[in-house]
Amino acid sequence: MANTLRVGMIGYRFMGKAHSNAWRQAPHFFPLKANVELHTICGRDAANVEAARKQFGWQNASTDWRAVVNSPDIDIIDINTPNDSHAEIAIAAAKAGKHILCEKPLALNVKQCDEMVAAVKKAKVVNMVCHNYRRIPAIAQAKKMIEEGTLGEIYHYHARYAQDWIVNPDFPLVWRLQKGVSGSGTHGDINAHIIDLGRYLVGEFKEVCGLMHTFIKERPLMDAGGKGQGLAANSGKKMGKVTVDDTALFIGRFKNGAVANLEATRFALGRKNHIEIEINGSKGSLHFDFEDMNRLKFFDNTNPADRMGFRDILVTQGGGVHPYVGQWWPPGHIIGYEHTFVHTIADFINACVEGKSVQPTFEDGLKNERVLEAVEESAKKRQWVKV
Repeated sequence: MANTLRVGMIGYRFMGKAHSNAWRQAPHFFPLKANVELHTICGRDAANVEAARKQFGWQNASTDWRAVVNSPDIDIIDINTPNDSHAEIAIAAAKAGKHILCEKPLALNVKQCDEMVAAVKKAKVVNMVCHNYRRIPAIAQAKKMIEEGTLGEIYHYHARYAQDWIVNPDFPLVWRLQKGVSGSGTHGDINAHIIDLGRYLVGEFKEVCGLMHTFIKERPLMDAGGKGQGLAANSGKKMGKVTVDDTALFIGRFKNGAVANLEATRFALGRKNHIEIEINGSKGSLHFDFEDMNRLKFFDNTNPADRMGFRDILVTQGGGVHPYVGQWWPPGHIIGYEHTFVHTIADFINACVEGKSVQPTFEDGLKNERVLEAVEESAKKRQWVKV
């Protein structure tokens, strides 16, 4: 390979760790059209970002994202920061002619998303939102089966994303619980994923009717040592107001006539990262459970009456039979959460070489945000809202 793509990554905690692993692994397992160089990792805390550099295998560390974005040595900007900085960094990166991978949700609101889409279109740079769950082999297989017409006309999309990490009222007021930084709570954090999967698998939303609720109104402020910890932090004695939702639910209609029922919560005790999806059509149904992510359940209504029932599709068959898994292990040797990021990075790298954005693009991020805002508006007005 003649060309090398040099990556600058802004942010280094949970998603920074997942992305770093993916940047390292993708060239070893996928037939990429360019070499990859982990050039610079960037964060606000010099000591912590240097520790991350050593741990994750980056060449350089920086505390100045603008310097990274404008560096002539960087080809790709990977944004893993809190949501309130996505737009500023991405727009600057586009102006600097960098290809951009950005964590979800794309931005705080539709206005920022519009500005980001305009910036990448004007600069003609490759852009992608990191909705990694699209590249779970079982989800990609579901997409293939739906497009082939295996389920017939789609009637229902039912999805639940449940976690429990903020049930404890003593858990501190991290940035994900502050609207000014996150945009919304559970809604933008995890509901965004199953909204994106609904758009990917079924189609565009037409209208929604939502409910959003906050169970714990005040939480301890973080102490000095817990600053910016995200999913884990130390709490102090002073209290602060929670300004986002703890749970978000909505029903809706797709433009193609299918109906939707989505629930996202971070108050489901026992659920650490539970994603469950069922799609019902005129010819059959699909069911997916992320806690058993290498399996897709399929009900085929064309089977004889004495052999009806959901059957398992173990999506680990290589040789092009099932998406992505042929680059990993022999059939039956399952893969995990981290592989979804590797698949995302692999597709993004090849897109950068080809100069053509790959789904989900910033335009997808904008469409997701329109649904998020419509649900929020609906919850406030207590009425149906068009997307």
